[in-house]
Amino acid sequence: MSELDAYDYHLPRELIAQSPLPERSDARLLVIRRDAQTLEHRFVRDLPDLLAAEDGLVLNDTRVIPARLVGYRTQTRGRWEGLYLGSDEHGVWKILAKTRGKVKPGESVTLQDRQQGDVCRLILLDRIGQGVWAARPDTAEDTLQLLDRAGRVPLPPYIRDGEMADTDRVTYQTVYAEKPGAVAAPTAGLHFTPPLLQKLKNGGLEICRVTLHVGLGTFRPISAASLDEHPMHAEWACIDASTVARLHAIRAAGGRIVAVGTTVVRTLETAAASGQLHPWQGETDLFIRPPYQFRAVDALLTNFHLPKSTLLILVRTFGGDALVRRAYDEAINQGYRFYSYGDAMLIL
Repeated sequence: MSELDAYDYHLPRELIAQSPLPERSDARLLVIRRDAQTLEHRFVRDLPDLLAAEDGLVLNDTRVIPARLVGYRTQTRGRWEGLYLGSDEHGVWKILAKTRGKVKPGESVTLQDRQQGDVCRLILLDRIGQGVWAARPDTAEDTLQLLDRAGRVPLPPYIRDGEMADTDRVTYQTVYAEKPGAVAAPTAGLHFTPPLLQKLKNGGLEICRVTLHVGLGTFRPISAASLDEHPMHAEWACIDASTVARLHAIRAAGGRIVAVGTTVVRTLETAAASGQLHPWQGETDLFIRPPYQFRAVDALLTNFHLPKSTLLILVRTFGGDALVRRAYDEAINQGYRFYSYGDAMLIL
């Protein structure tokens, strides 16, 4: 058995959530207590009873952009799909592209909206590698405005084969999303509602924000036999000085730093790489795996993750391998809903 095989598990297809619950905070919450080695069944709406007034909750305020692109090769009219990954100061886009046949630099694709109306042409400039291209739209329109017209919510393929519904524009976005740049939602945050956040604040809990723009790495499976050989794709993240000061104060007062999602864990742990949490921004390619020692995170709220994924490895490293494996077995046996629109676990 390979090192990666240890992170495999069987999930019945009917447990993969295809849509969110009508009320976000009604999601089930499997509470894992590491000190007592116990599992407890609750709901996300119970968080005010599970967290202490002196704790700090850290959210990722990235905003998902409509990054999935659909169209056709302008010359042959062959179907084309792409994923917008970012752009530089010169207006050159970076896209992950998929089509039949061999595409050559200089060729163009015509982007279409959801009604199959032509929006603009995208000139494919050069191959970057691993299916990624440099490209430029033939319009001076603002990138985010153009994506809003031509793009679709980039749902993962296990949700309706990646095909969005109009409601996904709202439901596949946290209620506190602010800074556009992600091509996938920080899904642990999807469970929060304004009333739940207000109730947590009213109970004395401090709520802090960092930013990590979820990127291409989310879509890349581990193919290396050894975890040490897996190349993590970098994602841009940021934590400012005022947030660092607040988190230091929370810890000094005996509170816990509670990360909402693996993206927050990676941001905080990257910023604490020296042993102490510092203000930081830049690209992180941190791959958390055994025997990693956590420096900046005391508790974690997270969704259930795909087998053999870097996110599952992170969670099992944080929660304890045997205990988290037992939690996944329990969640499957109890019919929890899995993945992006599914239920959650809280590791204390």
